[in-house]
Amino acid sequence: MEIPYQKLNSEILQSLIEEFVTREGTDYGETEVPLQIKVKQVKKQLQDGTAAICFDDTTKTCNIIEKKTLYCKHISKF
Repeated sequence: MEIPYQKLNSEILQSLIEEFVTREGTDYGETEVPLQIKVKQVKKQLQDGTAAICFDDTTKTCNIIEKKTLYCKHISKF
């Protein structure tokens, strides 16, 4: 299920993005990008509509996914 980022309060959105960008295996560059920059980049992608927050009802987990690979485009929106 796709969850519009605007439906989340700012603290929850911030926590969700921080958890997402600090997951193991998400830093692939030669130089480390500061957490604040990563969070800002993900927020911009959500605002631009190039990324979306999805909730998996089976696993009860949230993920942030690029819209071009978004599987939940075809399922219900919150």
